Amino acid sequence: MTTLPAARASLLAALPYWVSLLTLPLAALAALWGGWWVLLLPAFAWLLFDILDLVGGLDTSNPDPETPDTALFWHRLLTMIWVPAQAAMTFGLIAYATRAGHLGGWEKIGLFVGQGVISGAVGIVYAHELLHQRDRVERWFGDILLAMVLWSPFRSHHLRVHHLHVGTPADVVTARYNEGFHRHFFRVLWRMPRDAWRAEARLLARKGLTMRSRKNPFWRYAMLQAVMLALALALGGFEGLALFALQAFVAIWQLELVNYIEHYGLTRKHLGEGRYDHVQPRHSWNAEHRASNRLLINLQRHSDHHYKPDRRYPLLQTYPENEAPQLPQGYPIMGVAALIPPVWRRMMNPRVRAWRRRFYPEVTDWGPYKRGELPLPRGA
Repeated sequence: MTTLPAARASLLAALPYWVSLLTLPLAALAALWGGWWVLLLPAFAWLLFDILDLVGGLDTSNPDPETPDTALFWHRLLTMIWVPAQAAMTFGLIAYATRAGHLGGWEKIGLFVGQGVISGAVGIVYAHELLHQRDRVERWFGDILLAMVLWSPFRSHHLRVHHLHVGTPADVVTARYNEGFHRHFFRVLWRMPRDAWRAEARLLARKGLTMRSRKNPFWRYAMLQAVMLALALALGGFEGLALFALQAFVAIWQLELVNYIEHYGLTRKHLGEGRYDHVQPRHSWNAEHRASNRLLINLQRHSDHHYKPDRRYPLLQTYPENEAPQLPQGYPIMGVAALIPPVWRRMMNPRVRAWRRRFYPEVTDWGPYKRGELPLPRGA
């Protein structure tokens, strides 16, 4: 049984991560006040955390990775509570915006762009945490969050493709060297669902099943997404459906912006005959900025996540720069840079080249890696 002092310590340790719940009153105020106030949500997620990262410094402390789940109650509760919270925000805004006479068309668009930023920066990040857990209820909650942004195949791709083939040509999410974000984004939009479908088909085929099987998770994805679309239609008609689709698109865009940052230019060494070296901490970019790691529940400790995918977010470890590459700023600032390809390349291409010299000095020709000419890994 957890003692009272230990329970209090657990609560205090978790509280900084609960900052995401501030988006609920901000969403309500944005809808009520209208005008430029509809930009409260993106200003919170981007502008505020840009500033906080600059003044808040780094957090390089490492928690005890053997901390039991019983000591992480408040951390786990946050990701579970977020599911009804995001549902209330998204569908509450649809019901309100489609009936409120004081909100014009551009105000509604601004409001749901902001909601999409939160659905992506918080909702999908929490879904990512939940889908990696062994608990069945947590995985279902993760599926519900992904359905709220119409990106359910992300689960299959993330678990069946990304974690297995990161840093190889089989992983569309790994941004190529010199590839601009906008080109990367539209490549991911059509390839990720296709690759997710193929990965599930291969898994079922090994069990002697087809994609018509009830064990195909795409049936669950379709059902959950249909429920979300029907709810948006019932609450706001076709206008509500359009606003729901807008926030979903922005959420996906926000997610893929983060994915672009996490692995840009980092490739695993090809060993010949479709074999690649094992995934190591050096294959993910990291950021130790205190503020954005609270909002993003330590997603920026990405190397350790790939090393221990089922490790809960408060226990993720950091690595020294000679083991894992570090970004110059946290994801919010790096996201702004990624939207301007010349700025991004000026910031990151020298770092990628330095990474190659440090970790793979024996590779003298990076041309095939840049052009995507290497063979697919075995099993892809």
